[in-house]
Amino acid sequence: STGHLLLAEHYMIKQGWLDAKPSDLFNVVIQSGAVLAVLAVFTRRVRSFFLEWRSPDIQDYLKKLLVCFVITGVGGLVLKFTGFAELPEEAMPVAIALLVGGIGFVAIEMWLKKRPTSHSITWTVAIAVAIGQLVAAVFPGASRSGTTILIALMLGVSRPAATEFSFIVGIPTLLAAGLLETTLSILKGEPHEPWILIFFGSVVAAVSAFLVVRWLLGYIRSHTFEAFGWYRIGLGVLLLALLR
Repeated sequence: STGHLLLAEHYMIKQGWLDAKPSDLFNVVIQSGAVLAVLAVFTRRVRSFFLEWRSPDIQDYLKKLLVCFVITGVGGLVLKFTGFAELPEEAMPVAIALLVGGIGFVAIEMWLKKRPTSHSITWTVAIAVAIGQLVAAVFPGASRSGTTILIALMLGVSRPAATEFSFIVGIPTLLAAGLLETTLSILKGEPHEPWILIFFGSVVAAVSAFLVVRWLLGYIRSHTFEAFGWYRIGLGVLLLALLR
């Protein structure tokens, strides 16, 4: 989560462990490492895209992934070059986004009790997920995966299917964002951390993401996202109290 990155940066600067806020290049590119971890977790699913691409179900899924990526890509470029996707300097917006998202998760999980869900990803879900990715880009702390999973749940998608689609559609999205940020940084000659540190950060992100996502997939088979909602509410309230 970009929001958690910003909170860590804010705390480390306040404690004197960092002299300045890390570059946007660092924040974006290290998440590409997390994407590689997602590829490792969903190896079987990704392999099916290549080995079973003639299957109508696989083709339909790929089309929805592509449309979702295109909408996010075009919208993301607009947000990037109009300044709407700039990362905030303060922690307050992140705290608010965490709180709002947490309330959303708790409310949706309560609403979903005893309601039927579907493993199908419809066109409505795909387009809504794309919009959710753009919302998360504007409001760090909302969490890209958190926002998209929440939207899919609202539209009646089962937790495993919503989680899988959210993480898989994040693969091209975050890789493209990392490539764009790297290209712009090089062309503009913007200062950033040494590449060895960016590489090391990406490796750490990949390892931690692999462990967390793999654990999450097992957790949601028998649990809801309500605990995550309460975690976000608790963290958001704590941050708002400390930032007053």
